[in-house]
Amino acid sequence: MTFTLEGPVLEGTLVRLEPLDQRHAADLAVAAEENRSSYRFTWVPTAAGVEGYIDAQLARAAAGTLAPYAQVEQSSGRAVGATAYLDPWLWPTVDRLCAIEVGATWLATSAQGTGTNTEAKYLLFRHAFENWGVARLDLKTDARNSRSRAAIEGVGARFEGVLRNWSQSWAPGEEGRLRDSAIFSITAAEWSDCRKRLEQRIARGLERRRPGADLPAPT
Repeated sequence: MTFTLEGPVLEGTLVRLEPLDQRHAADLAVAAEENRSSYRFTWVPTAAGVEGYIDAQLARAAAGTLAPYAQVEQSSGRAVGATAYLDPWLWPTVDRLCAIEVGATWLATSAQGTGTNTEAKYLLFRHAFENWGVARLDLKTDARNSRSRAAIEGVGARFEGVLRNWSQSWAPGEEGRLRDSAIFSITAAEWSDCRKRLEQRIARGLERRRPGADLPAPT
């Protein structure tokens, strides 16, 4: 049986990950323009370029190298960003997925720091380890992006090192240049503990969002 990289809908409490489609274009155009200063090291399409961006992601999906998602806010039903599985690595002797990367992630400014990223990563990690049975999951970011590195470590990934001139730079003014990439991973042996930590972190975040959670207890 041939493995095909196709990401199903993944349902969380804060976010629903839906396979990316042109129906998400209008929402993503708004999301991308909320505050572009937060995208210093991350390439995010402009409002005018969203339809072309989606077409390009769907072309990569058709080639089998990407499973792109829209991140849809549960409370509003609006797409507030994107993410993806990418670069699947199959076992050389059997047609089974060995490793996958989670990346190509961006969020509207209003969705950053809300727990959306944490829950989205949890949904993607859980499906990769528990449905596809991967041995390893990869994440990477510009080595200079301290905020992204902290977020990746915050979801339980282990820092492995920096690969110099590893991939294209998306920083403004660095078109055509290469960047150093910080590489992180989670292995199958680490997933159980990582899952528990993520579930606890998500639960704490949801508790803080509960109405009245910050009010003092009645006396």
